[in-house]
Amino acid sequence: MPVIVTASQLRTVLGVSVSLYPDAYLDEIINTSEAVILPMLVANTSAVNAYELSDNVATYYTQRAHYFVPGQSIIVTGLPAPFTATVVVVTSGLYYFTAAITSTDVTERAIIPEGVATLSGYSAAAIYANTPAIESAILAVSVEVFQSRVAAGGEIQGVDFASTPYRMGRSLTNRVSTLLMPYLDVETVVQ
Repeated sequence: MPVIVTASQLRTVLGVSVSLYPDAYLDEIINTSEAVILPMLVANTSAVNAYELSDNVATYYTQRAHYFVPGQSIIVTGLPAPFTATVVVVTSGLYYFTAAITSTDVTERAIIPEGVATLSGYSAAAIYANTPAIESAILAVSVEVFQSRVAAGGEIQGVDFASTPYRMGRSLTNRVSTLLMPYLDVETVVQ
């Protein structure tokens, strides 16, 4: 379910009707756009690249320093059961944190793609829900995704009437980078 932009907002920008493009279809496009933009922003989130469970103590290993402290509630997603859960930090180091999980022991395992640990209530979607620049960036990316899906042969005609087949490439985020600059997580850029 989209958080920053609604289907009705995107529908207004696109000038399309509900009968032609239902909310579910536009929600998919917005979800795609949010999945591109939100991970680039500063948030209380860290990638979990390995995990283990020993004597009912789960250890989550993070890719970078995470800043979680004991007592905080962390939402962990993208890992197998029972590791995907909302947990309370028991101990923490610079690149790991532990939580109590009752289950059988699991030896240390790397995970690809990585899981995500987010401080409860502090996800990028929650932090930036009312930020006009982020909303504009997500709308711009949503329009590009929409146009790439509905354009014949996947080629979009620009306002200069030039065919532009690579609108969904790396330049997509470059076109909204000025809007995102104050909010970019520079630590993720260098990884």
